[in-house]
Amino acid sequence: MRVLAAMSGGVDSAVAAARAVAAGHEVVGVHLALSAKPGTLRTGARGCCTVEDSRDARRAADLLGIPFYVWDFAERFTEEVIDTFVGEYAAGRTPNPCLTCNEKIKFEALLDKAIALGFDAVCTGHYARLELVDGVPELRRSRDADKDQSYVLASLTAEQLRHSMFPLGDSLKSEVRDEAGRRDLAVAEKPDSHDICFIPDGDTRSFLEDRLGRSPGKLVDAESGAVLGEHAGVHGFTVGQRKGLGIDAPAPDGRPRYVLSLEPVSGTVAVGSAEHLAVTEVDARRPIWPGRPLAGPTECVAQVRAHGGLADAVAEADDDGIRVQLRQPLRGVAPGQAIVLYRPEERGDLVLGSGLISATR
Repeated sequence: MRVLAAMSGGVDSAVAAARAVAAGHEVVGVHLALSAKPGTLRTGARGCCTVEDSRDARRAADLLGIPFYVWDFAERFTEEVIDTFVGEYAAGRTPNPCLTCNEKIKFEALLDKAIALGFDAVCTGHYARLELVDGVPELRRSRDADKDQSYVLASLTAEQLRHSMFPLGDSLKSEVRDEAGRRDLAVAEKPDSHDICFIPDGDTRSFLEDRLGRSPGKLVDAESGAVLGEHAGVHGFTVGQRKGLGIDAPAPDGRPRYVLSLEPVSGTVAVGSAEHLAVTEVDARRPIWPGRPLAGPTECVAQVRAHGGLADAVAEADDDGIRVQLRQPLRGVAPGQAIVLYRPEERGDLVLGSGLISATR
C-alpha cells in the first residue's frame, strides 16, 4: 500500500514508520506543524510539536530512506483543537484535547488530504490494535496496558479506521525502544511527550484566563447553599477538583471539599464532600461506533478518562445518544469528557463505541 506515516519526532511514530517500511509498503513521512509560533512551545521532550521535534522526525525519515514533508496545519489546529478547548471550559465542560486532535487533525484533516493524494492509509505510533473482520473495523486495547491509547482513538469512524494503521498495538513500550536502538534511530531514548502541547508551562488556568478574561463568581456549599468564597471564572475548575479552590475556611467536618458542579451562566461553582462525587448513570451525546452500533442493552466496561476511571456497566443507545448505567460508582466524571465502551474478550478489549458526556446522575 501507499502509506503516509505521521511522524511526531518521537520514538513511537519513528518505529511505526520503520515497521511500515519493513512490511513492504511505499511509505512517505510527514510531520504536522501545529503551531504558528513553534518557538514558543516547550522545548526538550515535554511536547510533540516543536521545531526540535520536526528535526528529529526528519532525521528518522532520512535513516529509513523515505521522503519527508512538513505540512502546516497550524490554522486548523487552532480552530479545531485550541478554540474548542477554550470554548468547552467556558461552557463548564472538561474536554480532552488529545482526543479532539486525533479526531479532527490526524484522522480527519490529515487522512482526508492523504486519500486525496492517493495514499491508502495513515500510519501512526498509537498503542492500539486494529483489524478488519468481514470488512468491519475492530479497535482493541493494546498489548501494553500502561500505554494503551484506544480511549483517545474511540471517536474515529469506521471509515477512518479502514484507512488507519497502528503497527505498535502488539508491542510493549520497552520493545519499541529496544527496536529503535537496533535500528540506530536517534530518538530511541527520547522521553515521552506529556501535558497539553499548546500550553507551554502547563498552567491551564492561566492559559484559559488569558483568553477568556476574568468572570467572577461564587463558590457555594452544595448542601447548605452557603457562599464560601469567590473565584475568577468557572473555566478555572473541573468536576472532581480538590486543590486550588481558594477556600480559606475548612469544612465543618474537617474533610476535603471537591468541585461537584459548574454553572457558567450564573458563575456558580458548587463544592462538597467526596461522596457527592459518586456517579452511577451517564448520558452521552454524539455517539460514534467504530464497528456495529449497540443493539439493545449491552453489558460492557465503561471508561471515562484516558487512564483509569473504569466500571462494569450496561449501555443502551437511542436517537438521542447513549445512556450508561454504572455497576460501580465513579468519581470525577465531568460533562465534556468522553465515555468509551468496551467489550472484554479473549483477544483483548474491543471498543464498542464512544460519546461525549452530557449529563451525570
